[in-house]
Amino acid sequence: MTDPHLPTSLVTDRHGDVLVVRLARAAKRNALDDQTVLGLERIFTDPPAWARAAVLHAEGDHFCAGLDLAELVERDTVAGMHHSRMWHGAFSRIERGRIPVVAVLRGAVIGGGLELASACHVRVAEPSAFFALPEGQRGLFVGGGASVRVPRLIGVHRMTDMMLTGRVYGADEGHRVGFTQYLVDADEGYEHALGLAEKMASVSPVTTYGVLHALPRIGEADPDQGFFIESLMAAVAGGSEEAKTRMREFLDGRASRVRSGGDDA
Repeated sequence: MTDPHLPTSLVTDRHGDVLVVRLARAAKRNALDDQTVLGLERIFTDPPAWARAAVLHAEGDHFCAGLDLAELVERDTVAGMHHSRMWHGAFSRIERGRIPVVAVLRGAVIGGGLELASACHVRVAEPSAFFALPEGQRGLFVGGGASVRVPRLIGVHRMTDMMLTGRVYGADEGHRVGFTQYLVDADEGYEHALGLAEKMASVSPVTTYGVLHALPRIGEADPDQGFFIESLMAAVAGGSEEAKTRMREFLDGRASRVRSGGDDA
């Protein structure tokens, strides 16, 4: 789909109820300039009404090599802070938006690219993917949300190592420490992500809302507050007509059961 309100670095498409978003700057290893970041914010602030989930992938051999070097202009302290907050706002629209987002990772997932990937809800990596935060080796500090989101995935100690030593994680090791939930064969990332997004699109909107908005807050709350938020969300979801319909279908034997090794649970 062509959207005249988006920069040429972003292309969107529809696959059923799944919104497909593609980074389209392969010649620059899909590095992020401000227009691309603002375009992502526009997409995920107001996704199409039909969209129930999204896949974010990229042209070429790399997901995203971080900030476009052309954006490295001199800024005073206040301007630099506002620029960082602009990235925060855009990526928060992905993380705390209406629809779950699955990222397809290959090649470079570094700097701002890792910050973008960590704002997505599920990450699928191909064997070529590698993860790094080179800001520390360049006299900089991360500014697009990495200091909050990356430690949630791999821990503060591992991010400290990355920032101070320039450590690079390959796809296998990165998967083991928590950067990604799925590791697939070469050129299979998009189809796998699309399949996951299609499953997400079938989930009740109220459950999706709870997972995207209540679950992160529960994780950040003290246990007593977390249990209270959980009880509220459980009541909201369980009281919905869709939940009642789905439970009736399950009890009547018209809904699929959870299976493990081919056995009914």
